[in-house]
Amino acid sequence: MGVRRVPRALWAVLAAVAAGLALAGCGGGDGDDGAGASAGDSGRTLTVYSSLPLQGDSRPQSEAMVRAAKMALEKAGGRAGSFRVRYRSLDDATAAAAKWDPAQVSANARRAVRDEDTIAYLGEYNSGATAISLPITNDAGVLHVTPANTYVGLTRSEGAAPDEPGKYYPGGERTFGRVVPADNVQAAALVNYMTRSGCRRLWILDDTEVFGKGLAAQVSKIAGERGLDVAGNDGIDPKAVNYRSLADRIAASGADCFFFAGITQNNAVQVYKDIHAAGPRIKLFGSSAVSESAFTENLGPDVERQVYITSPTLAPESYPPAGRAFFEEYRSRFGTDPEPFAIYSYEAMSAVLAAIERAGDEGGDRAAVIDAFFDTRERRSVLGTYDIDRNGDTTLTAFGGNRVRDGALAFDEVIESRP
Repeated sequence: MGVRRVPRALWAVLAAVAAGLALAGCGGGDGDDGAGASAGDSGRTLTVYSSLPLQGDSRPQSEAMVRAAKMALEKAGGRAGSFRVRYRSLDDATAAAAKWDPAQVSANARRAVRDEDTIAYLGEYNSGATAISLPITNDAGVLHVTPANTYVGLTRSEGAAPDEPGKYYPGGERTFGRVVPADNVQAAALVNYMTRSGCRRLWILDDTEVFGKGLAAQVSKIAGERGLDVAGNDGIDPKAVNYRSLADRIAASGADCFFFAGITQNNAVQVYKDIHAAGPRIKLFGSSAVSESAFTENLGPDVERQVYITSPTLAPESYPPAGRAFFEEYRSRFGTDPEPFAIYSYEAMSAVLAAIERAGDEGGDRAAVIDAFFDTRERRSVLGTYDIDRNGDTTLTAFGGNRVRDGALAFDEVIESRP
């Protein structure tokens, strides 16, 4: 689906009508009154919402992302152009699920779009969650920028399900972008890392979520094209007590490498421990979804020696001066290194603020800010210089290859990967 722009005046009318219908259906709810943002009101205070899992294993990652978004807004003096900007952090997890919850994701997105001051929505951490929130933010004409979602089908048809990405855009226009490279780039990086590490025969498991299934399919396809034998490609039950019988099958297959396409919260640590117990010499690969302390701190020294993880985050010295300054400031303020996606959260907020500023007097108009975001060209950022393409994807393509040492990610190499 290409990017076609509805005239800004019409967007404003549509947003107001959609918001009014939403309120009529819910009776007003929590006090958000749902009008679309108006153009030309430079005295307004605009609101940027984020939706991230602040409970469960993803809490450390998400807390670092919230801190980074606040840092970006503080760096800008709480303003974008002539507009004041406030930030509101929402939790898309529940205590019962201990990870993102579909109902909570939906509630967060609806809360944001009903707020007449909302200009942008940052989220989610999990691609499956964005599959729920994106149709809501799109229907309301709100700019939706993710610092972490890599699933290809959110923006592209190549490698996606037949109805993707169209089903995520009921409003008919593109309103979603990402500052992190998509999984067509990550899958190529993973296969590069595998072949560089001597892999010959690969077994793939996924956690059956949107992200996991999509990335597993991409890796399987690229591995086959590059001469890597794929011995198996299965989904797991994330709630299983253990995976010993499956691990025995993988070891018996002669696979020398294994890849799990899934999130930490779907029993990833148990998967890796069981595979290692069955085949101690099998190299264990993981994606950005497990590039967090909740995963690395729980592997143990024997397992971690066999683990290889791709992450879009590079070593601090691989970034331009602004990126290196981000790492230094974060350590100084919080006394610890940031989790891998923190720098992407910083840039997501910064890119939104830049779009508001480029929209000028129309920086309070949702459609104008969407236009400005999609017009991002040669943006010099903490991540490096990039464009946003017509699909909403960044042109950045570098991934980091990482090992695990003493319970933490240890940067190994830069993997330049073009899909």
